[in-house]
Amino acid sequence: MTEAAANGTTSPYPWAPGFYRGDRPEIVTSRFRYEDAHTLGRYLELDGYEGLKAALGSTPQKVHEEVRNSTLLGRGGAGFPAGVKWGFTPEGVWPRYLVVNGDESEPGTYKDRLLMECDPHQLIEGSLIACYAAGLSQCFLYVRGEMPLAHERMANALDEAYAAGYIGTNIMGSDFGVDVVLHTGAGAYVVGEETALIESLEGERGMPRLKPPYFPAAIGLYGQPTIVNNVETLSNLPFIAREGADAYTSIGTETSPGTRMIAVSGHVKRPGVYEIVNGSTTFRDLLYGEEFCQGIRDDNELKAFVPGGGSAPWFLPDQLDVPFEASAAGAAGSMLGSGAVMVMDDTTDIPEAALSLVKFYAHESCGKCTPCREGGTWLFRICERIAAGHGTQDDLDTILEIGQSICPGPMPHASSERLGLEATPFPFKMTTICFVGPSAYTAIHSALTLFPDEFEAKVSPGPTRRTIPVTAGAPE
Repeated sequence: MTEAAANGTTSPYPWAPGFYRGDRPEIVTSRFRYEDAHTLGRYLELDGYEGLKAALGSTPQKVHEEVRNSTLLGRGGAGFPAGVKWGFTPEGVWPRYLVVNGDESEPGTYKDRLLMECDPHQLIEGSLIACYAAGLSQCFLYVRGEMPLAHERMANALDEAYAAGYIGTNIMGSDFGVDVVLHTGAGAYVVGEETALIESLEGERGMPRLKPPYFPAAIGLYGQPTIVNNVETLSNLPFIAREGADAYTSIGTETSPGTRMIAVSGHVKRPGVYEIVNGSTTFRDLLYGEEFCQGIRDDNELKAFVPGGGSAPWFLPDQLDVPFEASAAGAAGSMLGSGAVMVMDDTTDIPEAALSLVKFYAHESCGKCTPCREGGTWLFRICERIAAGHGTQDDLDTILEIGQSICPGPMPHASSERLGLEATPFPFKMTTICFVGPSAYTAIHSALTLFPDEFEAKVSPGPTRRTIPVTAGAPE
């Protein structure tokens, strides 16, 4: 055990915060305390592949039903129940595939990377259980290209699992067999969207597909039924298969059972990844709790925080008592998304903070949807001008006009006692195939709605735009 692990943290990178343990249930991080948790030997010492053994001793239908009864919610952003999702594949259509979405690229999120680096066999075991329960023929594990250690650990773990007979044919003496293919991504944010990921796997440019008809469960990888699950989602399956749905639902709440991993970054005293009790832990617990982030850095005041990765509408201190529960966060005007909380204290320049996110999403647009390709770029250019102090009043109106072309109708935002605002609940409407364009608008809309004074201070008063009169006909 390393010194970091003994103190409750796990990070292979000395400059980056890792995982912090605490006195709370551990479902997917119980082995993180061991330096060699990524090896097969250590994994087998700590109930490794016992969940797969239990699953193979039952029928696929019963395992599927157990996962359904656990109400395991997807941890990739949408929060859709995994057991329900598996049931969408059409009957009698073969082959069918499992795609593991390890292309973690949402700003502020890095919990899936830790799961692959610290406990790769858990993910492999979860993937095998999913294949068995849902009748999937082959597994494709897609790892983001900028995660070299995760890729190395996953590759080594796959070699160990193949050599030990946990992957391949007649797994653990059964009639069940499946192969796992490891694929490295090329670094596109949009590939986190499941249909764009499938395009990338097929060797095409990572661009989202139209839905319908390309719902992956019906028409996915190579035109076959495909289940796409997130790394953390699948990492929960060994526990559920081993301990049962009742043990899983005894943790958390009825609508949000189990635990979930949260990556906290920004202006807190102890940034890092925490496995929290789902549904009941509040943002106040997370940001100020002694076993979590321990408060705002330098004892400054909290100004705002992004509750679910860069795509989520912002929260204010008014929302600190909102629990990590999808319906609660949605009613409050945001979403839990990918499990990333980014914290801003009272020293934050809000237009600059919004600019950094708008710039990211504008850059990551694949260009397929015009509102995203053009709107994101214009949002970035206008925000850049405002942040530099060269904006106009018209620029503020133009931002909202562009935003309406991407997300027509009411845009979700938090309530504010200071501004007398009531919350507009999540979700929003959008004119794009995926969330890249809306994400670009979300950041600037939140900033402009919740901190209008900071934008007003950066724009020029009076006449807003010089125009050149144009007259018809030839000049005299």
